[in-house]
Amino acid sequence: MDVLFASVDILLRLDVIAALLIGSVGGVIIGAIPGVGPAIAIAILLPVTFALEPIVGLTLLLGIYGSAMFGGAIPAVLINTPGTPVNALTTYDGYPLTRKGEGARALSLAYGASFCGGVFSVVCLMVLAPFLAKVAPLFGSREIFLACLLGMILVVIAHRGQNLAAGALLSFGIFLQTVGLEPVRYSSRFTFGQSWLASGIDLIVVVLGLFAISQALLLLSGRDSGNTAPQVSGGLFRGLREVFRFPRVVLPAASFGTIMGIIPGVGEFTAQFLSYTLAQKTSPAPERFGNGAPEGVIASEAANNAVPAAAMIPLLALGIPGEALTAMMLSVFYVHNVVPGPGLFRDSMDFVLALYLCLLVLNILALGFLMFATKPLLKVIAIPNRFLGMAILTLSFVGVYSLRNSATDCAVAAVFGLLGLVLKRLKLPVVPIILGMVLGRIMEERFRTSLPRIQSPLDWIDRPIAGTIFTMIVLVLVVHIWSLWRARKQGIDTSRGLHERPNGN
Repeated sequence: MDVLFASVDILLRLDVIAALLIGSVGGVIIGAIPGVGPAIAIAILLPVTFALEPIVGLTLLLGIYGSAMFGGAIPAVLINTPGTPVNALTTYDGYPLTRKGEGARALSLAYGASFCGGVFSVVCLMVLAPFLAKVAPLFGSREIFLACLLGMILVVIAHRGQNLAAGALLSFGIFLQTVGLEPVRYSSRFTFGQSWLASGIDLIVVVLGLFAISQALLLLSGRDSGNTAPQVSGGLFRGLREVFRFPRVVLPAASFGTIMGIIPGVGEFTAQFLSYTLAQKTSPAPERFGNGAPEGVIASEAANNAVPAAAMIPLLALGIPGEALTAMMLSVFYVHNVVPGPGLFRDSMDFVLALYLCLLVLNILALGFLMFATKPLLKVIAIPNRFLGMAILTLSFVGVYSLRNSATDCAVAAVFGLLGLVLKRLKLPVVPIILGMVLGRIMEERFRTSLPRIQSPLDWIDRPIAGTIFTMIVLVLVVHIWSLWRARKQGIDTSRGLHERPNGN
């Protein structure tokens, strides 16, 4: 109980409350602007958060991460354009409802489902916290090494239809983190005598280049969408109440989102497609899906908003990010010498609980803001792409330069921006590069720490948790190979995955 009171004290600090408000409202607004999204906003804000305390910086980023899905539903429902990539499935049934003159109902269904999914996953986190506090210390170097390996395999498998490209880009990310002085003997690796490479390639510079600068270039080089501010008539509370009439859709969708969020590399896309498919198959009127079924909106939104909170579990408990956004947040921990992992649960449980409470409050703030500010917010949909692109480009270079006052960093970020633009044009994913850099670094450190205790290959898996993770790796590979073989035998086209990621994200 003392820990809970301590976490509430942290949450009641004025700077934390301010970060929570700015993050929640800002995340909703950013999510409502097509072409921006939380990844770009977080990439731009990262340099700013380094000057803040860890709890304040993380609260700000969590607010944007968790609230952006709320806002992303607005353009998805009203103009058939998802505000964030993970709102793509919401267009299937949200936009048909708008065409029937039920835009307000569709929006409130999306808000209510997002709220239920977010709160469900936070409650699961808080219930699991004591269990995680006991289990996390059992993870040693070997277990974390194997968990990272499992995460890498899942990242590649999750990009179904692009496994080879995802594997190559993941390997490229691993290579990038090896550049510079290696951490044990401080010998140079891949520096080619260039002094500016001695300190390695900064993760934040790469993140800003691949996400923010590439998206700015994409917006500047494309046509203006010419969106006009849509109009919504009617109250928003009707759909909010209606969500609770579909518990058989909400609960499975939120559960899928929570489970998929915990598994590294899987994330929102798989969760929402699984929940949408289940809702359709168990519906008494499956033919309505894709034509304005409220269950379709609920399944999609409840699942994708349950992921952010769940994605914090591997990050906080093991220090392993499951996707790009949590990988960015990991850098905030590193900058402040706060090491996420088993030690965090043991020594700073009040800090962990404060983050959980922030996640809970941001869902309430985002819902309350949208219920009363949706109509004025619709004007952000009409912001011209060229203006957005120029603003993102300027803020990105300001952010990169402010890291170390280095023009070289700006040049490196520009190179990665062009690389990101090419990858997005080719519809290839950029996320594996970031995860390769982060997971590769963790794996190298844990591998070197483990080596003095390894006498034979079996020593890697001779402990219960290590053996369990190794068994999961084998099962995942066997199931994936079997599914590919089965699809090939039945003549199914595997080049189109279960989920396609807009903008290559």
